[in-house]
Amino acid sequence: MLSHLNSPQREAVKHLDGPLLVLAGAGSGKTRVIAHKIAYLIRECGYSGNHIAAITFTNKAAREMQERVGTLLEGKSGRGLTVSTFHSLGLTMLRQEAGAIGYKPRFSVLDAADAMHITSEILKTTDKSEIRRIQGRISLWKNALVSPELALKQAEDEAEHQAARVYLTYQDTLRAYQAMDFDDLILRPVELLRDHPAVLEKWQNKLRYLLIDEYQDTNACQYQLLRLLAGVKGMFTAVGDDDQAIYAWRGADANNLRLLREDYPRLAVVKLEQNYRSTLRILRSANTLIANNTKLFEKKLWSELGLGDPIQVMTAKNDEHEAETVVMRLLAHKFQHRTRFGDYAILYRGNHQARVFEQVLRNERVPYRLSGGSSFFDKAEIKDLTAYLRLIANSDDDPAFIRAVTTPKRGVGAQTLEALGQYAAGRHISLFAAVFEEGLAHQLAPRQLEPLREFGAFLNRLQYRAEREPAPQILSDLLAAIDYETYLYDVEEPRAAETKWKNVQDFVGWINRKAEEDEKSLVELAQTIALINMLENREDGEVDAVKLSTLHAAKGLEYPHVFLVGVEEGILPHRESLEPAKVEEERRLMYVGVTRAQRGLSMTYCLKRKRGGEWQACEPSRFIAELSQEDLRYSGRETAPTEETKAEGNARLAQLKAMLGKKDAA
Repeated sequence: MLSHLNSPQREAVKHLDGPLLVLAGAGSGKTRVIAHKIAYLIRECGYSGNHIAAITFTNKAAREMQERVGTLLEGKSGRGLTVSTFHSLGLTMLRQEAGAIGYKPRFSVLDAADAMHITSEILKTTDKSEIRRIQGRISLWKNALVSPELALKQAEDEAEHQAARVYLTYQDTLRAYQAMDFDDLILRPVELLRDHPAVLEKWQNKLRYLLIDEYQDTNACQYQLLRLLAGVKGMFTAVGDDDQAIYAWRGADANNLRLLREDYPRLAVVKLEQNYRSTLRILRSANTLIANNTKLFEKKLWSELGLGDPIQVMTAKNDEHEAETVVMRLLAHKFQHRTRFGDYAILYRGNHQARVFEQVLRNERVPYRLSGGSSFFDKAEIKDLTAYLRLIANSDDDPAFIRAVTTPKRGVGAQTLEALGQYAAGRHISLFAAVFEEGLAHQLAPRQLEPLREFGAFLNRLQYRAEREPAPQILSDLLAAIDYETYLYDVEEPRAAETKWKNVQDFVGWINRKAEEDEKSLVELAQTIALINMLENREDGEVDAVKLSTLHAAKGLEYPHVFLVGVEEGILPHRESLEPAKVEEERRLMYVGVTRAQRGLSMTYCLKRKRGGEWQACEPSRFIAELSQEDLRYSGRETAPTEETKAEGNARLAQLKAMLGKKDAA
C-alpha cells in the first residue's frame, strides 16, 4: 500500500508514536499522505473508521479526501469514518450536545447575510463598510476565544467599545433566535468540551485519531478544539506549511505551529520537500523568495521534473496595456503549444484588478471563469425557499420568519410585522411563538391576525410532516401550497421568472439527492444549507476556460501556465501591509502564486496606474528582486533587451510563422 510513496511520505504515514507535524511543501503530496495514513490506520493498525476524523477547511477538500480514501480501502472497512470541515464537525457535536449549552438540537445556522442584517439592526445603520468592520471585529474576537464581556473589558478606545457593545447585543440576539453564526460552530464546541468533562470524555473516546489538513490556517479557537479532542496522548497528525500561511487577516495564527512544539514536547516533525508539480526554475525562485522570511522550520523544495522554461517578467505601460499583453501572450502560447484555455490562470492580489482582464478576454472571445463568483445559495429565489426550510428546523428563527411570511405576499404588511415584533420583544419570545399568544389579539385587528395565524398553522403542519415523511414529498407540497412558480411569473419578466424557477427545481433536485444519499431528514438538511454555502468552493465542474482568481482563492490549486499580474509595490506587497510581519505574509502570498505554476510562469508590473482618477508612477515589487535572477527573462523594460531575449523573441516568431505556414498548407 505504501510502495507509491517516497521515503518521508512513508515515514509520516507509519509514525504512530504520539503527535506528528508533517511540513508539507507546495505540491509535495500532502493529500496522498493523509489518505494513505487513514487507510494504514484501518488496514494495518486495527483502528475502526468511526474512531478516526480527518479535518479540512473546505467541502471540496473533504470530498477529495473521501474519494482518495475510498480507492485505498476495500468494502465497508472505512464505514463511520469522519472526513469533514472544522465547521461541519462542530455542527455535528453541537447537534448532539446542544442541551448542555442551553440550545435545542434544531438550532439555526445563520449565513453571512443574516449576520450582517442583525448587526445592521443593532447599529441602526445601513452603512455596509461600518457593518463589515464590526462584523470582522466580532469574528476575530470569536476566533481568539474572547467573550463579549472580556471584549468590553479589554477595549482600548471608543471604536472597540462600540464593537464590543454590539457583540454583546448580537450574541443575545442569536441566543433569542436559537441560532449560531459561522464562528460559533467552533467556539461553542470548545466551550462545551472545556466546561463539561463527561462530554469531553465521550468525544475523546469517539475520535481516537485526528488528522488535520492545512494546519497553518487554524485560528486560536480551532487549535483549542484540536487540543481538547487530542488530549494528553496527542494521537494526531497535523499537516501544514508555514510558508503558505496567508490568512492572518481572518484570524489564522501561524504561531499555532510554534505552540505545537511547546504543548507537545514529544512532537515529531517530518518534512515533505519533493515537489511533484513544478519545474526546477519555478522552485528555485520560490525557495530564494521565501528564504527572506524568518523561518520556524527550514525546508527547500526540489523536483525531478527538469529545469523548465525561464520565468518571464514583463513591463507594461499601464493596466490596459498589461491586460492586452497578457491575453496576447496567452493566445500566442496556446496556438503554439496546442493547449487548452483551462491550462491558464491569471492571478492577482485584489478582485478590483480583474475588471480590465475580463474586458480584454471578452473582446478576444476567450472563455474565462472568475473565482469566488456569487454562490447558487445566494440567489434570492433559493434564499426564499431556505427561509421556509430553516423555519421547519427552528421556528424561533426570526430572520427566516420575516422572509417566509412576506414571500410570496400573504396579506402580512410592514405595520403588522412591526406590531408583532414589538409584542414579541416585550414578551422576550420569537415572532412565531408570539403569533399564537392570546395577548397579540389585543394588538392587531382580526384582518391582520388571521393571515399570521394561518401561516403559523401551515408551518406547524410542515414541521410535523418533516419528522415523519421523506423530503421530496414535503418540498413538492410546500412549493404547491405557496404557489411559488406563479409568484415568480407575477413579479418577474417571463425570461427571468423561467430562469429562477429552473434554479428552484435544481435546488429541490439537489435537496432530494442529498436526502437520499446521506439518509437525512429535511430538518437535518435545513441546518446544513448555510454551512454548505459558506464552505463550498463554488466550482461547477471542469470547463475549458481561463481561470481568473485572487491569490488567496488560488491556494491549493495548480495550473500548467500562470500569469501573476500587478506585481508592484503597493499591490503586492499591499500598501497597507508594509510593516515587517505583514510584509512576510505578503511574501508568503507571492510564494503561493509562484508555486501554483507547473510549467510556465509569467509576471507583469505597470509603469503607471490610475488611482483616484490620477496617473501615478509604479515600481516593480521588491519580491521580483528576491527571485532567482538567473531564471528570469525581462521584457518591455525601457532598457534595451539582451541578445538572449532578442534571440528568444526571434525563435518564437519563426516558430509561429512555421506553424501558420503548416496550417495554410493543410
